[in-house]
Amino acid sequence: MKHWLHPEADEEFAAAVRYYAAISPELGVRFYREMERLFREICEHPERFHRFDPPARRHFSRSFPYAVVFIEKPGCIWIVAVMHMKRRPGYWRARLV
Repeated sequence: MKHWLHPEADEEFAAAVRYYAAISPELGVRFYREMERLFREICEHPERFHRFDPPARRHFSRSFPYAVVFIEKPGCIWIVAVMHMKRRPGYWRARLV
């Protein structure tokens, strides 16, 4: 299944990559690869992940304090947030409208 990122989720992803890359280029690459892994796993088995705020589900990173919040749509996965777990919970809900 394919995925697409909400424009604000795409910016969150890019900003986090930039943040980690500024600390260390290797760390930026590790973060990017970890998020890509999460995206891939979500696309392969979206139903596997906990529905925590219906209809949204989330998949947690093992290596970084981030989660990917997503919605299943017919034929694709809509990623609504690349969310830092220590900041503003629920801020992404406005993106569902």
